Amino acid sequence: MLRDATAADFPAILELNEAFVSVLSPLDHARLARLHAQAARHRVIEQDGRVEAFLLALREGADYDSPNYRWFAQRHARFLYVDRVVVAGTTQARGAGSMLYRDLHALAVDEGVPLMACEFDLEPPNPASARFHAKLGFREVGRQTLDGGRKTVSLQLLDVTRHPNGATP
Repeated sequence: MLRDATAADFPAILELNEAFVSVLSPLDHARLARLHAQAARHRVIEQDGRVEAFLLALREGADYDSPNYRWFAQRHARFLYVDRVVVAGTTQARGAGSMLYRDLHALAVDEGVPLMACEFDLEPPNPASARFHAKLGFREVGRQTLDGGRKTVSLQLLDVTRHPNGATP
């Protein structure tokens, strides 16, 4: 079941984030609450009473210190930025990530937002995310080195106007 995230979901969201923190940024309750309050879309997929996946996205104009979000904000007037999307290991390859992105794409179309933005790690590599985003139609528009050179990300955009119905991996 796809639904809006609530504060009651925060423990499960934090647990999922921690399970994949090697390819995400760390998240604590206070930071999650701040992001949730600013989110354009914060959705979870629940199965049998358990949160199995989540997506948190922000619009332009958010008060967010992420260097990746700021990179897009400096270059684009209107966008939806996927701050993080996580799918539990037991649920991966079952379409949960695609469902979350289709839902976000529908919001972009409904609100006339022309771009969806995200990033994934190149160093350390995250090939699953690279394949997933390529299948959706995202393309690299830049790279950024972070954490004193320990991390490099691929900055990605999807032109919603060119993919009005969304892509489905």
